[in-house]
Amino acid sequence: MSIPFFPPDLFDVEELLDLVHEVGTAPEQRFILGARTAEFESAMRESLGVADAVACGSGTSALTLLLHALDVGPGDEVIVPAYGCAPLAATPVLRGATPVFADVDPWTMVVDPVEVEKLVTGRTKVIMPAHMFSVMADMPALRRVATDAGVRLLEDSAVAQGGVLAGRPAGTWGDAGVFSFVQVKTFGMPGEGGMVVTGDPALGRAVRMLRNHGQDGRTRFLHHRVGHNSRFDELMAAFQLRRLEGLPGRLERRARIGDHYTERFTGLPGVLPPPPGRDGRCFYVYSLLAEHRDDLRDHLAAAGIGSHVYYRDPLPAQPAFAAYAPDRDWPGARHACRRQLAIPVYPHLTDAQVEHIADEVRRFALSRGAR
Repeated sequence: MSIPFFPPDLFDVEELLDLVHEVGTAPEQRFILGARTAEFESAMRESLGVADAVACGSGTSALTLLLHALDVGPGDEVIVPAYGCAPLAATPVLRGATPVFADVDPWTMVVDPVEVEKLVTGRTKVIMPAHMFSVMADMPALRRVATDAGVRLLEDSAVAQGGVLAGRPAGTWGDAGVFSFVQVKTFGMPGEGGMVVTGDPALGRAVRMLRNHGQDGRTRFLHHRVGHNSRFDELMAAFQLRRLEGLPGRLERRARIGDHYTERFTGLPGVLPPPPGRDGRCFYVYSLLAEHRDDLRDHLAAAGIGSHVYYRDPLPAQPAFAAYAPDRDWPGARHACRRQLAIPVYPHLTDAQVEHIADEVRRFALSRGAR
């Protein structure tokens, strides 16, 4: 049995080819920011109950557009997690601002609100937490910190579409949130894409303008602001519209697999699963914390099971961001970097494959514990 970490057959190729023909032969010959993109944005607005949803070129671009719309720039500080994907730090840097790294909880691997609050200064303009793997950040606590400090809260929900915390969807806790539709995400597609969602109509309008070279969509070549090229593809919009109805079912399958893993891994020596339950959970990646992470990865590979190590170094330890890292440590982030290992959790795993993965993790842990 061979089980890749990310499968090669995520999408229906025949459906994609049908849409290529549909979009390519449509009389309007509109391949970006057309009627399908508008329909996709409307569907997302309705499903999330937000004021605006703006499709753009990628999740990274969504963060960039938001920071630009909020006029983040030189002299400003943006508090970001010390553990996570590079765009968390890169997008403030590219706006001329300073990323300030807050440590993460060593179990959940999401940013610690207590650490965030300690780092707020008079220069803080934005707090930008990120949901991580299968756990949403503590958004109620972070919302309180941001409100008390009088700063904006941007929610990096790139991996969290479909997650719900205290009855509120991921992406809707902050002044704005972002999603990523890159191939391997829970609502991924065969191309690059992202989305900004917000309850602030003015912020939505600003992002909408900035994604298309500062044009307002009414008059071509009239540029109200210096903007970006971050436009959404009509083929991908059509593809996502077809797949949107099936997203809850795919998320539920992922959640059931994750629940089963957690049940089977709880109490194992040297292996710590994520916290149990469904509230505040997302279903992108199921990550363990393992004392002998690399040995477990090799054991799974020998059993035909793909796994993946994310983020071997904290963001402030990366060469690209060293200039923004003061002389301090981030023990929670370093703990995660040493121990994190993700195992397959995609929805078309069979029950037999899920059991094989769980059995092999248990076999490794119990054999190590016996020694």
